[in-house]
Amino acid sequence: MSQPEHYKPWRFFFMVAVGVFLSTMDSSMVNVALPGMMRHFDTTLAQTEWVALIYLLTITTTLLVWGRLSDRFGKGRMYLLGMLVFTVGSVACYLTATLSALVFWRFVQACGAAMMMSSGPAIIKTVFPVHQLGRALGLIGVATSIGLMSGPVISGFLIKFFSWRAIFLVTVPVSLTCFGLGWFLLVPDLPATASRCPQRSCFDWAGLLIWTVLITMAVLTASHHAALSGWMLAGFGSSFCALLLLFKWVEHRAVEPLLPLVMFRDRQHAIAMASAALSFLVLFVVLILTPFYLDYVMRFPVDRIGLMMTAVPLAVCVVSPLSGRLYDRMGARILTTSGLAICCFSLLALSFLDQHATVFDVAWRLTLLGAGQALFLSPNSASVLVSVDPHRIGVTSGMLATARNMGMLAGVALAGLVFGKMFFWLSGGLDVKEFSLEHTAAFIQSLRRSFGLAAFLAMIGALLSSRRA
Repeated sequence: MSQPEHYKPWRFFFMVAVGVFLSTMDSSMVNVALPGMMRHFDTTLAQTEWVALIYLLTITTTLLVWGRLSDRFGKGRMYLLGMLVFTVGSVACYLTATLSALVFWRFVQACGAAMMMSSGPAIIKTVFPVHQLGRALGLIGVATSIGLMSGPVISGFLIKFFSWRAIFLVTVPVSLTCFGLGWFLLVPDLPATASRCPQRSCFDWAGLLIWTVLITMAVLTASHHAALSGWMLAGFGSSFCALLLLFKWVEHRAVEPLLPLVMFRDRQHAIAMASAALSFLVLFVVLILTPFYLDYVMRFPVDRIGLMMTAVPLAVCVVSPLSGRLYDRMGARILTTSGLAICCFSLLALSFLDQHATVFDVAWRLTLLGAGQALFLSPNSASVLVSVDPHRIGVTSGMLATARNMGMLAGVALAGLVFGKMFFWLSGGLDVKEFSLEHTAAFIQSLRRSFGLAAFLAMIGALLSSRRA
């Protein structure tokens, strides 16, 4: 795409970076707050984790919709409208009195985050020339890492001196300011890409419905497996497979399919999506379980837990710019494969943690995980966006974000499923909320098996990524 002389792409980069920062900071703050929420509402791990699950579930099921709509109505407007919705959800989360109300407003918050996520990379692709795309996406990785890095620290101190509710207000002033400036100063200058199918009848409502049901069924089965009998699980599995086949049939017949399956015929595209999902799956297994380990076993205060969890995004902050620059020179294959291999090694190392671990033992493992993620992410995203049809920038950006969020969602669900089931068996039928020091051995064994499974999945991702051209 040619770029006019007056174009200032870094203004748009700043707008996107702020949204990325806010959404990732919110996510990392909530992870640290989960143990406190579980105590406050006196709920089980399976119930409390819905504060994180509903956020990821909503984003995963709606990203492709917002990607389509951003192609039709404008990426900049969709992005900033998402920021406004995110702000409204944040304020409502602060005011809630019950867990069910908190989960609902997290849904609203997630709708806003999904609108930003689906449009952000597309805006970057639109305004930056090809030779700067890797660098720009690498710097977006820095914004991501700063959000993840500051989230646990801010969350820890807010919870210590106020309460977990305060974490939802900290993003509000920044998001409102960015919305106002972006709407009046930046959006009018953003070039539009016309949709090839502007008619309302083109929208794939059937695909959206089936897609939402599929994702919701998978999450409900993973999070409520203990309440389901063998026959019910078999019925869910059969229904899921039937709906999957129906979804494939619907998408092949749709004029403008929600999920363009034809794009997966491109080997590079398919590998990038699958490896992105695996990358974020293993990351979120760690981000969900490690705060519980630091709280229950290491007996860290909440502010210290927040500081410890910054090891992952700090590494991302350092490595992401380098990763983006290296992609501009050497492509994606070596970088993405190496990144996931590093993640695999760090997860294996995490699986050897016990009650006698030191701060350094935990910190270097988390740092290594963050470095592997940073080495993988920017080259993987750039490898997809660099050659995409301009008319499909929005939907491709949405598909990338969907793959990442499906990984996050699967990571949260898998962490709760595997860890919860292991602890139930090893502790003699207890839930994690009933943990006491006498159950430390069962907790450690459950953690090791969960991290071991995540390491195996990271290895699969590395092998898959090595198959790129």
